[in-house]
Amino acid sequence: MADRKNIFWVRSERARETKEQKSQSDFGRILEAHQFRGYAKGSQGIHMRLLHMGVRMNIKKLMRKYRLACPIWKPNPYRRLQRSIRMGSTAENLVNREFESRGPRAVLLTDIIYIPLNGKFCYLSTILDACTKQVLSYAMSESLEVDFVLEMVERLVQNHGTSLNKETVIHSDQGTHYTSLRFIQLVESQELRRSMSRRGNCWDNAPQESFFGHMKDELAGEIPSWTSFADANASIDRWMDSYNKDRCQWDLAKLSPNEFYDYITTGEYPAGMLPQWVK
Repeated sequence: MADRKNIFWVRSERARETKEQKSQSDFGRILEAHQFRGYAKGSQGIHMRLLHMGVRMNIKKLMRKYRLACPIWKPNPYRRLQRSIRMGSTAENLVNREFESRGPRAVLLTDIIYIPLNGKFCYLSTILDACTKQVLSYAMSESLEVDFVLEMVERLVQNHGTSLNKETVIHSDQGTHYTSLRFIQLVESQELRRSMSRRGNCWDNAPQESFFGHMKDELAGEIPSWTSFADANASIDRWMDSYNKDRCQWDLAKLSPNEFYDYITTGEYPAGMLPQWVK
């Protein structure tokens, strides 16, 4: 009986080797997807990148086998709420957490994040389309003067003005930059509407908060190596390009923000990426 088991074990050796080779090959593709553009991804991000590579597979079993661990993002509960002296006026909350239902270019979210740099901070301001999650405009500064926020709005109008309209809302918190007369005058001169979160209520701008959380997590390995503002600016530029073009999101039909915008405005899913619910 023992001899028969040994014979079976020997005969099945080639099958085991073939299976192991396939597992290693499949895991190589998983690693390729995991390391795409150099930013850490969770299992969903790996799955969506594989779809863009034309690959469908069960990745969790192989990730466990080869001990590939993915980062788990958690929101920072200690984010300091900005309390500032108002120079202009606040605005009504026109969004009321209806971030996606109005379609693209209807609700634009904006905020400022503090990023560590050489024991001090630099500052990043972004405008995020609440529906498509695209970063439509951003600007960085070494100071908190209002000018870089105004520059960001001007870039928005320059690059996306044709897709905006009188119903487009720019939604922010009640910070100094957004209650300043210069910001109010610029937004109103472009015939855009202002909207503001309720005071001390970060959930009124939740997608923007989530975006900043993911960005800081994915840049965590680069931030300590920055030695100048130019380093920080170049790194942010690379990440923003990667985010808009290649960072697939589960809730965006497994597409990147730019791909999702094209999909919902044309009705055409990317070639070779026919979604599972259509097949």
